[in-house]
Amino acid sequence: MSSSLDQRTAPAPEGSRPTPLPRRTRAYALPEVRWALAALGLFLLALPPYLLGGPAWLWGALFAGAYATGGWEPGREGLKALRERTLDVDLLMVVAALGAAAIGQVLDGALLIVIFATSGALEAVATARTADSVRGLLDLAPATATRLLADGAEETVDAGLLAVGDTVLVRPGERIGADGEVVGGASEVDQATITGEPLPVAKETGDEVFAGTVNGTGALRVRVGREPSDSVIARIVRMVEEASRTKAPTQLFIEKVEQRYSVSMVLATLAVFAVPLAFGDDLTSALLRAMTFMIVASPCAVVLSTMPPLLSAIANAGRHGVLAKSAVVMERLGQVDAVALDKTGTLTEGTPRLTDVRPLPGTGLDADALLRLAASAEHPSEHPLARAVVDAAQERGLALAPADAFAATPGRGVTATVEGRRIELGSPARLLPDPHHARVHPHSDTRPAHPDTHAAHPEADHARVHPENDPAPLVRELEEAGSTAVAVLRDGEPVGVLGVADRLRPDAAATVAALTRLTGRAPVLLTGDNERAARRVAGRVGITDVRAGLLPEEKVAAVRAWEAEGRRVLVVGDGVNDAPALAAAHCGVAMGRAGSDLALETADAVVVRDELAAVPAVVALSRAAHRLVVQNLVIAGAFIAVLVAWDLFGTLPLPLGVAGHEGSTVLVGLNGLRLLRSTAWPRPARG
Repeated sequence: MSSSLDQRTAPAPEGSRPTPLPRRTRAYALPEVRWALAALGLFLLALPPYLLGGPAWLWGALFAGAYATGGWEPGREGLKALRERTLDVDLLMVVAALGAAAIGQVLDGALLIVIFATSGALEAVATARTADSVRGLLDLAPATATRLLADGAEETVDAGLLAVGDTVLVRPGERIGADGEVVGGASEVDQATITGEPLPVAKETGDEVFAGTVNGTGALRVRVGREPSDSVIARIVRMVEEASRTKAPTQLFIEKVEQRYSVSMVLATLAVFAVPLAFGDDLTSALLRAMTFMIVASPCAVVLSTMPPLLSAIANAGRHGVLAKSAVVMERLGQVDAVALDKTGTLTEGTPRLTDVRPLPGTGLDADALLRLAASAEHPSEHPLARAVVDAAQERGLALAPADAFAATPGRGVTATVEGRRIELGSPARLLPDPHHARVHPHSDTRPAHPDTHAAHPEADHARVHPENDPAPLVRELEEAGSTAVAVLRDGEPVGVLGVADRLRPDAAATVAALTRLTGRAPVLLTGDNERAARRVAGRVGITDVRAGLLPEEKVAAVRAWEAEGRRVLVVGDGVNDAPALAAAHCGVAMGRAGSDLALETADAVVVRDELAAVPAVVALSRAAHRLVVQNLVIAGAFIAVLVAWDLFGTLPLPLGVAGHEGSTVLVGLNGLRLLRSTAWPRPARG
């Protein structure tokens, strides 16, 4: 991959402002796309006069232009390979097209050239898009940072010039400029791009933070702990580049056989021409026999044995919301025998939602009244948990009251006056005196599901809890069920508890079961989230092998360890932190709705409709395509064997040889198109 990925801007003359690199390469800027479009245009112009019996000079010139524009690039690449003593498929396709034209099959040859040029253009676009996404990942880390000097002054510096030991100030809403440790302040940091955690994490003195993550409403002072070139974000960029560069070259099954077959066919054609000539046969007869042999032994039907089933499978999958980026991808999907799933955004929806509203007895509040009170107080807040509470109230049609004297303290909670009453919302660890809710480290496995919830206003004392109205049992019940508990206080008295959770996808358990049946082993959960939350989700979907708290490089290490054992791993994810594993895996699938740009471009396939059940369905479809490929190879092989034997041991008329060859090509093509039927799409797993 180009070294330009390490640059934020293109070179510019001294004294001028640098020109930003383009964020997305235009398809037309690629020469492969321009040549393919030219070939397609000339082919479409030549088609009407050819089919309607127009003048040969007209359609002949247009077809010749299509041959030239679509075939020169693969022909050049094929000649380069030939110089390295390799018979490349590019050259074979060009020779096959020219051979078809030589015997009058001008249309067939031109169509072959156009299809081949279009395939190369699509591959070039996919490669360029991946490079764009990796380059765009660098934008996650800010270009500048505010460095604090020894005398307390501030200076703005290039983030790339920060050194280990520097202290930087991160203001509310800014991206953190370097990996390091918090040495002052408190806030909540959205680090989903690195760990995949669905909610912001509370950060205070002593906690680790990562470059590129987004600070919340508090100010942080961070001591730089790693050089910018060694930050987690920089390592993600390098891992995606390395995985894309070192991933084993992919070939369709038939292409692995085609190399030897094509060499053998060329040698055999020369022998069929030379041997009879050496024994006294006349030149015309020997040439006709050799040309007939070349036609009937041509791998056209063999090549078409593979492409129609795979292209039909791609089209069918596309209609059902799965975009496979190439025929190679569709073939590889059916080869997987191990699956690794991300948690947040893959097995779960990735967005916190209100799951429970529990008013305490004796407060005079029912569920709607408690929710209305909480949502009114939370309405000015932008915290994800606040959004979940407000959205739930609006879905129920509750009219919210104005909130006065609203105050939010980073890492603690919110306070507001609603209808003359002081309302507080936050973590039970901050609002309730129960020692069970003592604060723990954000990455501890024994913490509540998400202790980074809103907590009490710092000036508030612990709530006054009457023994007969203790919310602690409700809190424990919600946390054991996998929800984040939010305590609600009115004038210092607890009045209820809310439960918020990242909901499991309804088809998650059925998908895990379907993948287990297809691969013969249960999927593995790879997540950057904490152990407790990961195991709770895994237990609900039937996964026993859980790897939690992983950074992106640790996910890649797990995938490569399985690949080293001979497994062909399918990785399913959606975030920036999943991109290196998606690139390193045998096949990577990204969830489309909430997927990051990098994950969508790095993955081999994208579930556009965000239906997890489509993953096992497309794997099963790929295996059905492979079965059709095998059937087609048997059909093509039988035709070739019969026609070659007839030509060698008898006299096969050239028109009959062409008809037999074209007939086998049409037959395998039609057989492959069976996967276009809607009934060919496997029934997805359902919850």
